[in-house]
Amino acid sequence: MPGHDIIVVGASAGGVEALIGIVATLPRKLSAAVFIVLHIPAQSPSLLPTILKRFTSLEAIHPEDGAKIEHGYIYVAPPDHHMLIEQGKVRIVRGPKENRHRPAVDPLFRSAANVYGSRVVGVVLTGSRDDGTAGLLAIKRCGGIAVNTVNLSPKWGKKGQESSKSGIMSERKKKELSDVQITANGCR
Repeated sequence: MPGHDIIVVGASAGGVEALIGIVATLPRKLSAAVFIVLHIPAQSPSLLPTILKRFTSLEAIHPEDGAKIEHGYIYVAPPDHHMLIEQGKVRIVRGPKENRHRPAVDPLFRSAANVYGSRVVGVVLTGSRDDGTAGLLAIKRCGGIAVNTVNLSPKWGKKGQESSKSGIMSERKKKELSDVQITANGCR
């Protein structure tokens, strides 16, 4: 998609199959960077970059803190760390859990929206509670594209997230997030 070169993806249990389905269709010379958060237990090793490399010619990695953002790369959040985006680089931090997760989807989505605004495409593939809801809202408020899908891996029996119930989110969740402030100055 022209003008959208930052793609952020969040997934929970059952998301590996959906992620494989996405990366298998990405072009060899992708003019975008892809960032993925998959909920995994803190003590578990993440084999996701290795798994994804079997289905794409793009480079899939766990980035180091401060890694330069490059088109044609798939950046995967490492276990027990949030992945954030700053101007031109990736941050890997061990901040507090959000929505009971670390890594969590919302910190990635919010940071991408705040830095890259309308250039961001955010996708929530599979759901676990509300993680990703506030981030999708931030992406929309900053002019990006927010997509919430139905779970592409039916074995887990979950449908999307809270945000799939009414466009982006339910009225209950909108009220809970009313203190989330994304101003024009926060979006680029």
